[in-house]
Amino acid sequence: MSQTKPKSHSTPHRQSQGGKDFRRRVQRDKSATATHTPQTASTPRVGDTTAKPCIFLKEGREKSLQRRHPWIFSGAIDSIDGAPKSGDTLPVRDDAGNFLAWAAYNADSQITARVWSWQEKDVIDANFFRAKIAGALEARRTLGISKQGDGMRIIHGESDGLPGLIVDKYGDVLVMQLGSAGPEHWRDTLADILQELLAPVCIYERSDSDGRELEGLPKRNGIVRGTLPQDIEVSENGLRFAVDAAEGQKTGYYLDQRDNRAFTGELAQDKDVLNCFCYTGGFSLYALRGGAKSVLSIDSSQEALELAQQNVTLNALDSSKAEWQCADVFEALRKLRDQNRKFDLIVLDPPKFAPTAAFAEKASRAYKDINLLGFKLLRPGGLLFTYSCSGGINDDLFQKIIAGAALDAGVDAQIVKKLHAAPDHPVLLSFPEGAYLKGLVLRIA
Repeated sequence: MSQTKPKSHSTPHRQSQGGKDFRRRVQRDKSATATHTPQTASTPRVGDTTAKPCIFLKEGREKSLQRRHPWIFSGAIDSIDGAPKSGDTLPVRDDAGNFLAWAAYNADSQITARVWSWQEKDVIDANFFRAKIAGALEARRTLGISKQGDGMRIIHGESDGLPGLIVDKYGDVLVMQLGSAGPEHWRDTLADILQELLAPVCIYERSDSDGRELEGLPKRNGIVRGTLPQDIEVSENGLRFAVDAAEGQKTGYYLDQRDNRAFTGELAQDKDVLNCFCYTGGFSLYALRGGAKSVLSIDSSQEALELAQQNVTLNALDSSKAEWQCADVFEALRKLRDQNRKFDLIVLDPPKFAPTAAFAEKASRAYKDINLLGFKLLRPGGLLFTYSCSGGINDDLFQKIIAGAALDAGVDAQIVKKLHAAPDHPVLLSFPEGAYLKGLVLRIA
């Protein structure tokens, strides 16, 4: 079904002094049309304020939606009918009025709408979300991920058809992260469905990412359902890890590196290992269990290192082979170079240097710096496991950065394996932005 797009004679949106009221509108009469200053490309016009809320795209800007990309940027929007509120579900139509999608609206974000559904017949309600969540759980079940342990990402945002929603499972505890206006609007409904389908002892919210500010949403942490246990553990390939759901990084643990940690353990036997940005010691524990000769782990957080040492004890691993260093990794790597320390296997798993492409140039220098030092610290035949979780750095750019680091280090390096996130972090083909984690295993001659 299509809808004829009405002609509007209203003025563009303008933010109030507070920056929040995107929908403040002033009607103008036809006589003012000729002298009105043209709007900027990124500011949608106000449509018919008396009509049902609807988003109309500019001519030719529907192509990304037809390719099933779930984001609609402000610059693609021609006008917005009605007076929608943040989080409302709106139909999205092309310039001729043809239906394209149902999307969650947010006037305060450059990504003005995120698609819930491509089917006009769909009703975006509790039943819709229950089906989406049940489908995501079934997908994980068929992949057999639970055989590896009781930690799993059960909702992975856009790739599971639920833009902005992340849910991680740590045993009987769920940690929920709301990153955009759509899931924020449906927060209680989503929590009820998760409680119904999984019966966790606690649903804890970690909506404290920097992206919330870009969405015009306040940061929020706290219990949503149940009671948070004093001690939370997750099992993974026979290892046990303590998880700090309330204060830890991300949602408390890095589930995306599960398979990559296991691969590290397979290659660690009789090796001197260096684990940089080690957090709570994931790679370190796998290396120790894999028979590493020694493991030096470096992180700038003393609290994370203390939890990592607890994890060593929790798994009855040989602590005499483990060395812990609280330091800035960049400075620590330079000191190790000056001391002429050498290692057989090095892990570089830094935090996000480039959240968007705008930070790519600065981030590239940081990635090159640590990898250059990593190459210099490797013995001949050594292995470098290097990662980037930056959305602003794609696979090709990352490989070019590492190639430049190897050249400057004066080493010949081979790519042994390319690494990505574990399968409970799927990537929608039409949403390549979901492939945020990329890694390389390199061997120097």
